[in-house]
Amino acid sequence: MTETPHTKRWTAALTGATIFLSAFLLFQVQPLLGRYILPWFGGMPEVWTTCMLFFQMFLLAGYAYAHALTRLTLRWQVLIHAALALVAAATLSIVPDAAMKPAPADTPVLKILWICMVCVGPAYFVLAATSPLVQSWFSRALPGRNPYRLYALSNVGSLLALASFPFVFEPLLTRQATAQVWSVGFYGYAGLIAACAVVFRATIKQTPPQDKKTASDSAHTPDLLPMAAAVHNGKGQRKTKTKHRNTKDNTHVEISPERRDRLFWLLLPMAASVVLLAVTNRVTLDIAVIPFLWVLPLSLYLLSFILCFDHPRWYRRGLFMALLVAGMVGHVYIGRKAMDMQAATIIAIYAVMLFACCMICHGELYRLRPHSRYLTGYYLTLSVGGALGGVFVAVAAPLMFKQYHELQLGLLATLLLLLLSLKNISADFARRRRWWAAAICAAGLAGILLQGQHPASGQRVIESTRNFFGILSIVEEHPDEPQQHLLLMQHGTTYHGLQFQSDDKRQIPTSYYSPDSGIGLLLEHWPDETPRRIGIIGLGVGTIAAYGRPDDLIRFYEINPEVNRLAQQHFSFLKDSRADIEIVLGDARLSMEYEVPQSYDVLAVDAFSSDAIPVHLLTVEAFEIYLSHLKPDGVLALHISTHHLDLQSVVWKLAEHLGLSSRWIESFQHDETGAMSSDWILLSRAAQTLNLPVLRSRQSIPYADLDRVPLWTDDHINLLEALKKKTKVTF
Repeated sequence: MTETPHTKRWTAALTGATIFLSAFLLFQVQPLLGRYILPWFGGMPEVWTTCMLFFQMFLLAGYAYAHALTRLTLRWQVLIHAALALVAAATLSIVPDAAMKPAPADTPVLKILWICMVCVGPAYFVLAATSPLVQSWFSRALPGRNPYRLYALSNVGSLLALASFPFVFEPLLTRQATAQVWSVGFYGYAGLIAACAVVFRATIKQTPPQDKKTASDSAHTPDLLPMAAAVHNGKGQRKTKTKHRNTKDNTHVEISPERRDRLFWLLLPMAASVVLLAVTNRVTLDIAVIPFLWVLPLSLYLLSFILCFDHPRWYRRGLFMALLVAGMVGHVYIGRKAMDMQAATIIAIYAVMLFACCMICHGELYRLRPHSRYLTGYYLTLSVGGALGGVFVAVAAPLMFKQYHELQLGLLATLLLLLLSLKNISADFARRRRWWAAAICAAGLAGILLQGQHPASGQRVIESTRNFFGILSIVEEHPDEPQQHLLLMQHGTTYHGLQFQSDDKRQIPTSYYSPDSGIGLLLEHWPDETPRRIGIIGLGVGTIAAYGRPDDLIRFYEINPEVNRLAQQHFSFLKDSRADIEIVLGDARLSMEYEVPQSYDVLAVDAFSSDAIPVHLLTVEAFEIYLSHLKPDGVLALHISTHHLDLQSVVWKLAEHLGLSSRWIESFQHDETGAMSSDWILLSRAAQTLNLPVLRSRQSIPYADLDRVPLWTDDHINLLEALKKKTKVTF
């Protein structure tokens, strides 16, 4: 095939389009698939962590496959990869089937990994390997062309995918429509790969497999593979007239890297990966489990790679050390004042801390880059380090720790690795700068120690437990004051209930379920004495069982088996209740989907995890399930207390859509009775059910902006709107 200017332009355009589209699809499928399976596992933050573990491992596998494939002749490279792409396209099924929904006995982590494997495994594997492979083909087909534009295209595609999902696709399209768009994009990608196979086979003369040294020297320079920690931009490799005095540059010294350097290649990306996933866990646990709070940390992580591997000028040790310490100070403040802080402030503090940490880890990685002969080993080691960080957070940490210590450990590792890396700078620079670097690191270490979760004065943690669904603690307060002695169950920043320990106060309903709360008023003043059927989504400590009357049936739905164990072991509401008590383990919505109608008089929805809201319980489809289990005049009671989200407007919108009457009951904290501030909305198809005098007299002026907040459905939830400031209106 004759290489004309037109042919070269066509080859370059085809290569750029393929790399851009593969990077875009690679990063957009992550929040899309997570959005699908999140409701099946109770809306827990750990769902995203487990999904990220899958993506990390498959990025590593894709990179290793690409590395191995380049050892073959071009003919076999293009045939094998094009064939895999076409097979992945032919078997593509990104939307999880309903049959994949978990059973109560399933292990959540293994089930999520299996769903990811079945739905996107082949497609993701092919996409992960595409960029380094196609760049290798391009550099061989057009050796005189500068390949760095391909890196920029890949970076733009990755960031655009992350930014567009929460701000474009999620607000404007249903998840089904987004999945269809993604699938069409993948079919287009498969066509581009097939075209690349034809063009590159015709352009490049067949060559035999390279020997080890030549292969290493001419190996492709992999582009951005952030979660596998394989990123490179060749601009940083070119010779410059000015050598940075605080930079160790081995790129022009063809000597084998030291074992110590290889260890840094592994540990630095591992530390960054740990902090990324730990920060994502924290911010979603305290605010909401939404794609925006998934992609923001990942975007910052990706941006740090782009900057650090673009040019040394972007990374300044002193600046980012100071920012990291400032972020850790802010994190300590969040631990003490989270309930009084705006969501935007919390997000900003975590963002600064994460970005500074990633800039330090990736900046030091760039300074330790080896000669081009060793690049493939360098990137493969980085990939393994990133994947190990994911394994640590998603698998090892929940087994090893009863608290969220992985964030502190990730920050500690970053600071220690930074101190050790100071040996890589020149002696003159070290003498004048190491003292203040050590001082900043010492301040950071002090901040880490302060970040530990310590009980407040007068409190004692009796038991802590951790599993996939989070951390639960049983806390004792005021043991020396008999009338105020109590036990409470805590999950993150949320109390799941409390009980006084004295005999005369033991049966008092407390916390969000006090006699003055919306649910308390409804159950205390129920208009008739016939036996009631009451369903409760969220067990807590079983407080609502205190309202049980003889012959009542109270049925709790609880996804976390540890909540059930702790409620029965440390609290007596369940065993002391006069009602018949039933407990159904598993996700409430899934359980109710498969049940026959229960004809509840009251169905209460209270399934908070820290401040995170399981949004799949607040959609049209969820409400339709609830109504199918209620009597025609039954009451749906929703606990909507939250620090960061305007759930009132969401619920009013749902009530309007379904034609439900409503009452909003607001109650306030009272330490003597153990009551906590709460907001309950009571809904019913029968308006007369909510016309009890006590409910009418206690109705609060609601917040609502029905025009601003869209109707939530399983396919379309816009939590960014619900994060906006609430405005009180009368209607």
